[in-house]
Amino acid sequence: MTKAPYVREYKQSKARGKDYMVRCDGCGRKVPRFKTFVAYRGLKLDYDIIKMVGRKNISVTRVKAYYCPKCARNLGIVQPGKLGRRKDHWI
Repeated sequence: MTKAPYVREYKQSKARGKDYMVRCDGCGRKVPRFKTFVAYRGLKLDYDIIKMVGRKNISVTRVKAYYCPKCARNLGIVQPGKLGRRKDHWI
């Protein structure tokens, strides 16, 4: 049996509080935050363009995006089954 690439449970205690739900940026599904995968979306510029314009004249922002396990597999953020496979399995 393969292991999931995320933690399957959220152990709630008084110190940790309640984990909240977030919207998946891929499909819009509500997912608990501990199950999501974080990817950063933003603008990537070529080195030559940055050199011509100057680094001080460019402002590039990165946006944190949350993806559910299904969207993360489809977009290639997480490869399915990679975490659970063992290197030394018996044949």
